[in-house]
Amino acid sequence: MHVPFAQELPFSRVLAFLCMLALLRARSCLRALGFSRALAFSRALPFPRALPFPRALPFPRALPFFAACLAASLAAGAGHAEIRTVTRGDAAIECRVDGRGPAVLMIASLGRPAEDFDALAARVAGAGYTAVRPQPRGVGASRGPMQGLTLHDLALDALACVPDPTGRVVAIGHAFGQRVARTLATEWPERVAGVVMLAAGGKAAMKPGAREALTAVFDPTLPADRHLHAVEVAFFAPGNDPAVWRNGWFAPVAQMQSAATRASPVERWWSAGRAPMLVVQGVQDAVAPPENGRALAAEFGARVILHEIDGAGHAMLPERPEEIAARVLEFLARVAR
Repeated sequence: MHVPFAQELPFSRVLAFLCMLALLRARSCLRALGFSRALAFSRALPFPRALPFPRALPFPRALPFFAACLAASLAAGAGHAEIRTVTRGDAAIECRVDGRGPAVLMIASLGRPAEDFDALAARVAGAGYTAVRPQPRGVGASRGPMQGLTLHDLALDALACVPDPTGRVVAIGHAFGQRVARTLATEWPERVAGVVMLAAGGKAAMKPGAREALTAVFDPTLPADRHLHAVEVAFFAPGNDPAVWRNGWFAPVAQMQSAATRASPVERWWSAGRAPMLVVQGVQDAVAPPENGRALAAEFGARVILHEIDGAGHAMLPERPEEIAARVLEFLARVAR
């Protein structure tokens, strides 16, 4: 029996157009979640270059396209965090929560926002975990005293965001954030299943010029070109584009975090308790040179998985997102389930 719509969908032009818009909107999420095949498929579809309406698709060829649209919609939904605020004493901490599953706590770098972890959070949530990203005091809706703090206080801020108040977490810290993550693992070992350190520092000295550049990135009086140069010197390996971190610098937050670091001796948090550790170091990191990670591997042996990335500096997350995500997901599969 001849069924006309089985040969050609009368409304397929409209559906295809709407689906193409969904794919375009979700493309960044698809890339973050690793759906490279879906992206390639969407580019390969036989649309004419002229818009706004693609030609009607025969029904058999429309089915895989609609399936790709569904994947895009799911990916886009995974990229929208639930934002909640928790109170801890006289502090209020904004928390961004994605996904379901074992908790993965992500603590950002010095004076940087939780959004630095957006891409990694999407990958982690897509793999079946709950990605939890606290905003530091002074960013977004996070508020509280900014003086007289230690890394202990900031670790409690981060832990307050975890939905299960007694559950275990894997703590991921980037640069300054790994100091907080290690403090968490040291002081509450029963809560921490593992620690991921991205750009681990603490002992090896910065490379020449790095400290000056790190200070300059928080100087709001610098001309834009000089500020971007400071970002490049402090955070990016040669050849990587620093413009992705042109913004997102919170000087009062950096001052608060630096004071908390000075008030917390390295020996108190260096060991990360008894937790297994994944240490990811950029070979070209001028602020936290790779000697830090090598020292951890030498001291703690089998507890440490050391992964060095050639072509990454201190920023790391925007420089080598896929390689970092792959190593993190491997580690989570070992310790978080």
